Amino acid sequence: MSADVKPAADASRFRFLPHMDSASGHLIWAITVALFFLFVAIAPGFLNFLNINSILSEIALFGFLAVALTPVIVSGNIDISVGSVLGMAACLSIVLMPYGIGVAISAALGAGLLAGFMNGVLVEKVGIDSFIVTLATMIGIRGVTFYYIGDRSVMTLDPVFLAIGNSNVGFVPVRTIVLAIIAVLVAWVMHSTSHGRYTFAIGGNRAAAVDAGVRVSRHVIANMMICGLLAAVGGVAMAAQLGSVTPAFGAQYELWGITAVVLGGTRLRGGTGSILGSLGAVATLAILHNGMVLLQVQSFYVPIVIGFALILALVLDRQPTGIVKGGE
Repeated sequence: MSADVKPAADASRFRFLPHMDSASGHLIWAITVALFFLFVAIAPGFLNFLNINSILSEIALFGFLAVALTPVIVSGNIDISVGSVLGMAACLSIVLMPYGIGVAISAALGAGLLAGFMNGVLVEKVGIDSFIVTLATMIGIRGVTFYYIGDRSVMTLDPVFLAIGNSNVGFVPVRTIVLAIIAVLVAWVMHSTSHGRYTFAIGGNRAAAVDAGVRVSRHVIANMMICGLLAAVGGVAMAAQLGSVTPAFGAQYELWGITAVVLGGTRLRGGTGSILGSLGAVATLAILHNGMVLLQVQSFYVPIVIGFALILALVLDRQPTGIVKGGE
């Protein structure tokens, strides 16, 4: 019998699976705090209002992608199309602004949701590996965006849209507050609902989840849709901040998002991870990048340092955890 027609599984059967790697989440935040105080001590102007605002803005930029990708990777899949979805949503929100801010934002978010649904259906119903599917949609979405927009930048002067993107509450950008609210919501879904528990179960041992009656396809598609939607939210937020984007906007952002998720303790094989850890890694990368810029470190050292950090995270990802997956 297909997993999609079996009775719903009892979530208690997956109590042996951890809902997050708390040690990894705490470790990355400890590193974040240590880096923060290090740059306070050695980087001139690090605590400047504008500089802290800049760090929080960078956290928002890649934070949306990290939060979007975490449930997908926890379920044992990957989505490398998020950068293209972010760029497409940013362009749509600006190009459609003459039709009204509501129409523009709704269309951009709807496009992200549709992209995620398409990815999920191709992975679950057609049976194509998620890396191959999202590689194809990454290229295709970027191509469609260029076809629709052309090789040019698009801009908007809509005062409400720009005000939303550039408003602050104190020194905290509104878009960073929006990210925090979304992160709390997604974390609640992942750790307090049956969908979240089944997501961990699917990533921990898909065959066991199928045998237990979990409707695997439904949950994988839902996570892909959430991923596309949140990537589009990030695109709209950045378009509102910048007021002008090109069809190439968001290129390679997926790499930063995946890097943050892995550094935050989410295993690429699935089954373990947390939104808190992913956000901690985003904060670490943002502080590291900002501090190195203030210290006038040559820019090519930044990806070198982050590359070594990612390799270390991948090595740790290969280590056994002692977790029983699919057992009693």
